[in-house]
Order: sequence, then C-alpha cells, then structure tokens
Amino acid sequence: MLDLLPSLGALAWTLLAVAAVLVGLSKTALPGLGTVAAALFAAVLPARASTAALLLLLILGDIFALTIYRRHADWPTLVRLIPAVAVGLLLGAAFLAVSDDAWVRRGIGVILLVLMTVTVWQKVHPRIKERSQKRRRIERGAYGSLSGFTTMVANAGGAAMSLYLISAGFSVKAFLGTAAWFFAVINLTKVPISIGLGLITPATLVLDLLLAPAVVIGALIGKWIGARIKQSVFEWAVIGFTVVGAVYLVI
Repeated sequence: MLDLLPSLGALAWTLLAVAAVLVGLSKTALPGLGTVAAALFAAVLPARASTAALLLLLILGDIFALTIYRRHADWPTLVRLIPAVAVGLLLGAAFLAVSDDAWVRRGIGVILLVLMTVTVWQKVHPRIKERSQKRRRIERGAYGSLSGFTTMVANAGGAAMSLYLISAGFSVKAFLGTAAWFFAVINLTKVPISIGLGLITPATLVLDLLLAPAVVIGALIGKWIGARIKQSVFEWAVIGFTVVGAVYLVI
C-alpha cells in the first residue's frame, strides 16, 4: 500500500479527509456518519486496506468520545451485548480470512435497510415498543451479532448498534456514552485480529497519521453539536445517515 499513497490524487485525499472529519463527528455527535465515512474510504482505497486504515482512526475518535461521554454509559446494556457481539466478531474475522467482501456488503446494506424500516415503524407506532423480555433478548442477540460482524467486515457496526439504541429509547448522552464504550472495546479487540490478517501495515500507519488532525477537528465540532442537539433531531439524523450508508453498501 505504500506505493499507493503517492498515486492518490487531490480528489482522493479530499474524500479521505472528509471521511476522517466524519469519523470524529460520528463519535461525538452523529453516529450514523460512521457508515458514510466507511463508504468514502472504501470508494478511495482497496476494500481490505480501507477497513484497516479506518479502524485506527475510529479508535482515535473513540478516545474523544470516552473523554466527553464516558460517565453516561448504560453498563447493564453493554454487558448483555457481549456474547452476541463476540460471535459476530468471530464470524466476521473468519469471513475476511477466506472471502471477498463485495457481495456481503450488499447483504449488510439490505439488512440495515430492513432494520431501519422496523425502527421507523416503532417510532411512528409507539405501542410497538412494548416488547416482552423474550423479544428483547432476541433483538439484543440479533443486533449485537450483526454489529460485531459488520464492524469486523466493513467497519459498519455503528449502524446496527445505533438502530438498536434508538429502538431501546436511549437519550442523546446515554446513547453516545454507551456507544463510546462499546466501540472503544470492539475496535481495540479488532486490532490484533487485523494485524494477524495482515491488514494493518506501515502504510496504514502513515495514512492515518496524516488524517488524524481531521478526526480531531470532527470530534471537537461534534462535541459542540452533541451539547445542543434535540432528541428528535438526533434520532432522525442517525436514521437518515444510516439509510445513506446502507444504500451505498447495496449499490
């Protein structure tokens, strides 16, 4: 990949810089933007290389998110998600080791669109939110495993988790705090797996070093937005950005 960096043109670097800013914004204000950032990276870099490069920038964004929202996390929710997410991560790692990920991206996009439809339906029909404990366990397992798988394969786990937290009725700060801890742990877990698969290279580190300031800028802008955004605007923004990212994965 080192020989690829000098060949990147102005447009490619601009898209990568915009994506890096969106990473920062997604961690501290609008989680749905993370899927858009993943789409931009995949449009500029080879799919496997883009996954590794974006991972390290996401970890930088996680640091800012934890600094701002770490006290607002819902720990019981995080603990209950661990088994399903672990299964998803292992399945995603196995898939990356043996398969091309083009077709599975389309499948992930379709699944996210279906989940988004269910989430919107629940918002429009509040009574649907009255769910049994068994149904909640099934939803937690489905969303958790999908989040683990999609974050390993396409760095798109934020979309599935965002829809889950919205459907569970989390406030803005509780949402961001819970997501911050969740993805900080998940992304750190992915590092040794990515190294073992040969996805993180010296070229990856050089690229991320150049893009790191853009993540910081996005995170600081997101901090300002997160302190002011209304709950309803936040929820619909997350849903809207998730749709954009899912459509990209489909096409």
